[in-house]
Amino acid sequence: MTTMGRHVVIVGAGFAGTSVFLHLIRAASERGGGRPPLRSVRLVDPRPVGWGVAFGDRDPLLLCNSAAEVNSLRSDDPGDFVAYLRQRHAWTGAPQDCVPRARMAEYCRDRYAEARALAGGLGIEAGHVPATVESVDAGPDGRRVVRLSTGRRLPADAVVVCTGVHRPRVPDGFAGFTGHPRYLDSPYPSDRTRRLRPGSRVLVLGTRQSAVDAALLLGRDGHRVTMTSPSGLLPAVRHSLGAPVRPFPSIDGIARLDPGDPALEDKVRRRVVEAVRLLSDRPLRHQVSTAADPVRRLRENTALVEAGACAWPGVVVAALEAVIALSEKLSAERRAALMRRFSWFVGRYATAMTVVNARRLLELFDGGVLRLAGSYPRAVSVDDDGWRVWRPGGEEAERFDHVVNGTGFQQPALHRSPDGVSLSLSGGATTVDRLDADLRVRPYPGAPPEPVWLAGVGTHIRIPFANHLRNVVRQAHLVAEAITGAAPEAIAGAGPGAPSGP
Repeated sequence: MTTMGRHVVIVGAGFAGTSVFLHLIRAASERGGGRPPLRSVRLVDPRPVGWGVAFGDRDPLLLCNSAAEVNSLRSDDPGDFVAYLRQRHAWTGAPQDCVPRARMAEYCRDRYAEARALAGGLGIEAGHVPATVESVDAGPDGRRVVRLSTGRRLPADAVVVCTGVHRPRVPDGFAGFTGHPRYLDSPYPSDRTRRLRPGSRVLVLGTRQSAVDAALLLGRDGHRVTMTSPSGLLPAVRHSLGAPVRPFPSIDGIARLDPGDPALEDKVRRRVVEAVRLLSDRPLRHQVSTAADPVRRLRENTALVEAGACAWPGVVVAALEAVIALSEKLSAERRAALMRRFSWFVGRYATAMTVVNARRLLELFDGGVLRLAGSYPRAVSVDDDGWRVWRPGGEEAERFDHVVNGTGFQQPALHRSPDGVSLSLSGGATTVDRLDADLRVRPYPGAPPEPVWLAGVGTHIRIPFANHLRNVVRQAHLVAEAITGAAPEAIAGAGPGAPSGP
């Protein structure tokens, strides 16, 4: 490692990668005196900075699901995104409103450009490398070599893996059809759905957020759409996923609960319900529809939001963050058990849709453009003329021109090579499935850390709700402080040839 400062490579240039970049440059600028602690910072991603899967779609129909007030890239300035919208786009909305996802991509791009200019003034080489990272290999003296799809190799004293979701889930019964031209593995990018023949009959797999996006895009473009999922349930409805509206003592206490308490899961539930009662005398069960018919439930939930009868959205972010804090004290097994018991909250409340999208869906239902299938397919087939779909108990096949998968994406995973000295996102002998509080990768439990960090969605192996943006920027700040403030030997950590462990 040279005395000229550290070379840092950030893998992924979406929200998490951009936030890490900003925090690194800011931390370097605040060190003051002498040479900066960084020699170079490079963002590696085949897509332009900010334009990843999550936000990199220009279709104005696709909205952020979270409020503008919780989408800041900076841990020290929660209002930065709102200020950006007002200054750059003359936005007049409220901080609790949702904006098109492209605005988030533009925000990442512009804040990156500003930070890159600051880096140049500090003598730090900074930039975006349009390539895919194939592996992170152990190099000499504890450093790493980042191998790119272009054949280029980047030496690095520190690597931060910030890749978001990329691989769509494969729905039940469709594993053999994923490469067929009449099958779209996801609704993103949206220009793929716009290339479908006008007036097509389209089956959308899923009824959650990605499937809602698919139905809205297809319905707007004049297709006849059917949604289907094993549950058949649409998300609940809220204005947005906004910042907590007030302190919640009951929720604040969740992080201090005894992780060994056999009643832990029930106590978490009771504390969340208590917080809702602080906002409204209306019981939680009366703040959401219980109608059996999913479309009627959507209609009633939308009406409740528009009437101001839903207080529960005000506690969602506080509850998410409390569970994240609690999970730091739990074993992987207990964390999984908590999330299984907490699934009622995640499935109904945490992943609710915006009221704007709910109104749009209702218009499609009322116009006869969209319908919900009564059951998930029991069998399917496809040929050049389209799809045939059989449902349980039915002998007649229903015909569709195309199928669009809206079941979401697989969680990203980091893999280790058989010899234990390389990390890759594409595969390997073992999967990195443990992460300590410092977010550093270790070759085996208890081993010295490698100079490799995770931030963003990839931290799901330790942290629930790993895509929660307020938590992502806290991670970015933690990682940046560690890289710019730690001694060189602390960064180097485990050297090449360390045991790969079980």
